[in-house]
Amino acid sequence: MRDGGASRTADGDGRHFDLAVIGSGSGNSLIDEQFADQRVALLERGTFGGTCLNVGCIPTKMFVLPADHAASPAQAERLGVRLRYDGVDWPAVRDRIFGRIDPISAGGEQWRRENENVTLFRAEAKFVGERRIDTGTGEVITADKIVLAAGSRAVVPSWPGIDQVTVHTSDTVMRLDRLPESIMIIGGGFVAAEFAHVFGAFGTKVIMVNRSGALLRQEDAEISARFTAAMSEQVELHLDTTVTRVDPLAGDRVAVQLSNGDSHQVDVLLVATGRTPNSDTLDLARTGVEVDDAGLVRVDSRQQTTADGIWALGDICSPWQLKHVANHEARIVQHNLLHPDDAIEADHRFVPHAVFSDPQVAAVGLTEAEARSRGIDVAVAVQDYGTVAYGWAMEDTSHCCKLVADRATGQLVGAHLIGPQASTLVQPLIQAMSFGLGVADMARGQYWIHPALPEVIENALLALEL
Repeated sequence: MRDGGASRTADGDGRHFDLAVIGSGSGNSLIDEQFADQRVALLERGTFGGTCLNVGCIPTKMFVLPADHAASPAQAERLGVRLRYDGVDWPAVRDRIFGRIDPISAGGEQWRRENENVTLFRAEAKFVGERRIDTGTGEVITADKIVLAAGSRAVVPSWPGIDQVTVHTSDTVMRLDRLPESIMIIGGGFVAAEFAHVFGAFGTKVIMVNRSGALLRQEDAEISARFTAAMSEQVELHLDTTVTRVDPLAGDRVAVQLSNGDSHQVDVLLVATGRTPNSDTLDLARTGVEVDDAGLVRVDSRQQTTADGIWALGDICSPWQLKHVANHEARIVQHNLLHPDDAIEADHRFVPHAVFSDPQVAAVGLTEAEARSRGIDVAVAVQDYGTVAYGWAMEDTSHCCKLVADRATGQLVGAHLIGPQASTLVQPLIQAMSFGLGVADMARGQYWIHPALPEVIENALLALEL
């Protein structure tokens, strides 16, 4: 562990740094050559590289792609093509994924250890003063400026019997020794939807339990309803249902009692009921950093906390909990650290997201209900994939693009897609909203390749009655 050139303080503390960053995900990415003349402390208690690299976006999507292939025979059958699924080599899939990711994590950590100006502390950090940090290694350090990028963690409810069984979260389920014959997934959000697709496509019996009456209920109502209907055809779905008790069975299996009176015995219990910020692990009360009722660190438009000299980014302060948001916020924080007299603001106007399930879902902006609740006079268009030529080619009967526009301005305020390529199709809509391209100009101011699937967006734009 290099000392990064850090100086000793006069009051008996350990080393003093120009900058301390807590978290090695997007927080790590802001430390580039522009900080070469600064003494930097990087503190990480978990796997180096953060959630996205190790247990989030990247490995999950690396599982989704083979799952898409596994599900393709059923789709091909409708087109007159006979394919056969002979099963999956789970260890091969798993090891291919983590055989690539784990070396990236290890290599990134080793590279940081070799940086002349960076000191890496591999333990749990806690504040013991305004800008004084107990590194967890036996040393207390101080820093002129601090960035909180400590992320979030999966939430596990306290059901009766929970301490007697093996409970998996997204942190652990991708490293299972073998493909389970059955899995119960608790939750109805992004994580639950994606793992339902992965395990279902690989041949595992999937039971989903969701406390509300719809999956992906934060999506536009049209999208949520279509996704719930699609998933109900793929898995055993229990809506408006909660877990009342869990009990251990032989072979590390789990017995689950549900509020609707059903009971199930499954090989794996996966809890996907949300994530909570790691703000409660840092003793932030000692710093003057405020958190809200959800545990999110309060930041202003420049990502600065309520404490002087302390910034925050990513899941610890962001309600979106998305890697692309954390990366954007890291760029804002980096600029403001380096150019305090020319500070810039984060742009959270049009934050997109995608769910890589079957079907895919992607969205940006307001739902129709949100737009109406804000008093916007909206125009709404729902265009089915099956109305365009490429949709005919796919024999698509259930997917759509839904657009929400402001009649007064002619601008899109929301875009919502469900179906193949949704995560890609949404990008031109994000661009239009971000740069103020109006509906009319977007629809007729450019060519739309025929007969490609983006024609569903073109037709949705043309269908908006402004």
